[in-house]
Amino acid sequence: MADGAADIHAQLNAAALAYCDAVYFAKADVFEELCHEKFQMTHVENDAATFWDKAAYLERVRGRDPFPAPAVYEILDMDQAGDEIGRVHLTVDVPPVRYEDHLGFVHVNGGWKLLTKVFRTMEAL
Repeated sequence: MADGAADIHAQLNAAALAYCDAVYFAKADVFEELCHEKFQMTHVENDAATFWDKAAYLERVRGRDPFPAPAVYEILDMDQAGDEIGRVHLTVDVPPVRYEDHLGFVHVNGGWKLLTKVFRTMEAL
């Protein structure tokens, strides 16, 4: 991996870890900064999709208590297209369920912003 690609990979990894930590510990302030203003979240279940924008997602996060440490998550896959687009596939436990998230990041204004989140419930814990 070329140095530039390794740097991008490290930056995406850091953004994904911040995301997982913020999901688990209900850190709306992290999402306020991490999510792009045009952020869109989609939950797919039973052949139906439910959509939220950034404000609705932040409200959901603010509406719950953090879980006790340690956070439980796993980054399954990550890739990038040049230095502008990144994708992260991960799981994060939000008791009593585990979610499978597909995150789309864009590099704008010198940093990585979460633009899309498509997720499904994987399994009960």
